[in-house]
Amino acid sequence: MTAVTAYRRVIALSGPLLPLVSFLGRLPTAMCQLGSLLLVADTSGSLATAGLVGGALAAGQTAGGPLLGRLADRHGQRPVVLAACWCDALAVAALVAAALARAGTLPLVLLALSAGAAVPQIGPLARTRLVALARRARADDRTVTTALSFEGTLDEVSFVLGPALVGLSATLARPAVALALAAVLLAVCGSAFALHPTAAAVRPAGRQPATAAPARVTTPRAVHGMRVSMALQGVLFGACQAGITALTDRLHQPGQAGLVYAAMGVMSAAAGLSLALVPARIGLPARWRTAAAALIVLSVPLLWVRTLGALYLVVVVLGAAIAPHLITVFGLTERLVPATRLAEAMAFLTSAVVGGQALSLAASGRLAEAYGPAAAFAVAVCAAVLILGIALATRGPAPAPAAAKRAVAAPACSGR
Repeated sequence: MTAVTAYRRVIALSGPLLPLVSFLGRLPTAMCQLGSLLLVADTSGSLATAGLVGGALAAGQTAGGPLLGRLADRHGQRPVVLAACWCDALAVAALVAAALARAGTLPLVLLALSAGAAVPQIGPLARTRLVALARRARADDRTVTTALSFEGTLDEVSFVLGPALVGLSATLARPAVALALAAVLLAVCGSAFALHPTAAAVRPAGRQPATAAPARVTTPRAVHGMRVSMALQGVLFGACQAGITALTDRLHQPGQAGLVYAAMGVMSAAAGLSLALVPARIGLPARWRTAAAALIVLSVPLLWVRTLGALYLVVVVLGAAIAPHLITVFGLTERLVPATRLAEAMAFLTSAVVGGQALSLAASGRLAEAYGPAAAFAVAVCAAVLILGIALATRGPAPAPAAAKRAVAAPACSGR
């Protein structure tokens, strides 16, 4: 089966509209972090205040993501996403208004914390929904893995396009324009995602038929290892971002930092799409360990990068290992977690990346300032080493029939 055929099957599960609205609905998450930093730095004149606001946004998303995922598991995606996307849109709009009015640090931090906590988690919930559609259609595990690759690619593209839109807005107008667009996308596309007919594909845990097996309340030990692995992936992201920023600044080309990071995202997205070509006989545990080893091998050259050309080359090549790691961990989690807890598990993984990145960016930035870009890149290499250690120490899921997963799927509904 070719990659084109595999992805056609995945898109056919939901119809073409759902990927479009889910992609546009997750763009604000990629826009708000940089947009809030630029906006507050511009209106307050304080990088420290901007950093506090950005940190509050990340903290809110880290804490709120698993909670929203659990609510979606219990009560269904539709009401939870509708409430979250409108609350988030209002919080982002209020943050813009407060920043333009030059409000104090505390109100800005509280609004950013609220905006982060209300992020509707469209990426994790789209994964959960697509997996439910695949299981209901009795698709094999390879189709499910392809579905997760597709969703991972949408994430990567959003995290390239989102900051680009913010940068364009800051150049042509003001960062406030990008954040206003983010609020509109949250309200419109978030609502469209919530109201799409496929929302009924994931049956809320409270509405399971009496014959359904009771949901496991204990989280498998391996899942905790995978969450740590995703947090370390966030650490790698933050360290790379700090190192890239420090090196481009040292080379007197600070404007290149965003382009370098975007180039890594483009390669990562391409690598994610290519996972559909990996033979089914290569299991997810083997893929996880291979991706982890590749992260080490491809990140080590960062320690000796001194020119902009070399930075582009090394970072782009490193991108080839990022999406395979992320997508594989999502796939392993899907195999281990009961379907009635899948949205929470997916949101937890995403929040782990966000939290790890925020903490790493703060710490690695200080290291880069004190000791140079190589110090930040050394943090990225250490994170990759730890990821491999976790991958080697964690026992993957045993092959299991998909019937248990399909048991939670609702009766057929139109995804067109």
